[in-house]
Amino acid sequence: MPDALAAMSRALREAPPDQVVEAADRALRSELAAVRVDAFLADYRISGLWSVLDPEVSAGSLTGRSAAQRCFSSQQAVRDPSDGGRCRVWVPLTTRGERLGVFLVELAGNPDDPTVELIADLGVDLATTLRAADRETDRYRRTRRRERLSMAAEMQWDLLPGRSVTHEAFLLAGQLEPAYSVGGDHFDWSVDPGRLTLTVLNGAGTGLAAAMLTALTVNAIRNARRSGGGLVEQAELASDTLFYQHRGQRHVATLLLSVDTGTGRARAVDAGSPRVLRLRGTTVERIALEQQLPLGMFAETRYTVQEFDVLPGDRLFVVSDGVYDAQPGGQEAYGERAMARSMRSTRLQPATEAVGTVMRELFAYHADTDLRDDAVVVCLDWCGPGGRRER
Repeated sequence: MPDALAAMSRALREAPPDQVVEAADRALRSELAAVRVDAFLADYRISGLWSVLDPEVSAGSLTGRSAAQRCFSSQQAVRDPSDGGRCRVWVPLTTRGERLGVFLVELAGNPDDPTVELIADLGVDLATTLRAADRETDRYRRTRRRERLSMAAEMQWDLLPGRSVTHEAFLLAGQLEPAYSVGGDHFDWSVDPGRLTLTVLNGAGTGLAAAMLTALTVNAIRNARRSGGGLVEQAELASDTLFYQHRGQRHVATLLLSVDTGTGRARAVDAGSPRVLRLRGTTVERIALEQQLPLGMFAETRYTVQEFDVLPGDRLFVVSDGVYDAQPGGQEAYGERAMARSMRSTRLQPATEAVGTVMRELFAYHADTDLRDDAVVVCLDWCGPGGRRER
């Protein structure tokens, strides 16, 4: 088995970037006599899983949705017996916590546990290869999109670090909506030795102008962060960059957050509207931070850091005003009561599922109307030193 895995992994590494799934297909047919192999990628809204080999085929059309979706949600291998004594094995396509989709291997008989483990290991290698290959081909992005992205959304999705990441101390996930036309809302993160840095932005305006404003802000913050600057330096460089570009006419409400992965001590610069809410047990409460000026409003604005502690078992949500201020059809704002209910309902879900739950509840709150504003939800599950908790 180790030799088989090594041979299949080598085939993935040597494949052209647009032919990675075909390479996995050939390797598994040779090593395990597989009768079908395919990769199914989650779309931008995470509402379906779609075939790389035939992008019009969804995993749901093969399994009635249950087996593939169960694999994706649980991040566990799923055996799915089919006609003629065959068995479909579904394993997660996940690398460093980034959930890309699921991997299907159909075999002539019922596989034993070592074979399923081998397929699962190959799924990790395939996910890592697909993520690297994604920079060199458009094939996988075409599979993921179910409709055309606006120019603004194209920029925003390319700017993201990913949609989820894991660490022994935390699990972090985020989602943008409306997925195919998002403008100014965004999130960014960096995992460094002993520290997680998270930024959530709410760019003023709509469409391409908002996306360009957010892109400038993100890159200014990254420039300061990658040069060794702390939260204050990041906020001040980004604010000055925006001001001297737009002379105070354009600004970006931003939350900058840094958490020590050894102690759980959090430092924050609250420069605008994104809010931090903590789910501890069954209680949802807003973490009170002194709101400072949005980035870019005035020249040489100075910022201060505030601190609070995050305890093992805490779940933090960071949401933009497009979430908590959503007020469709004259109803009370989503953030008044409905948002807290949706957050409490995620207690038994991992962060990767929780962001989807809050977004789905937001869409349901809008009923038949479209989102009027961009919305971003980021969820941080904090475990502290010693490893991730299981839900």
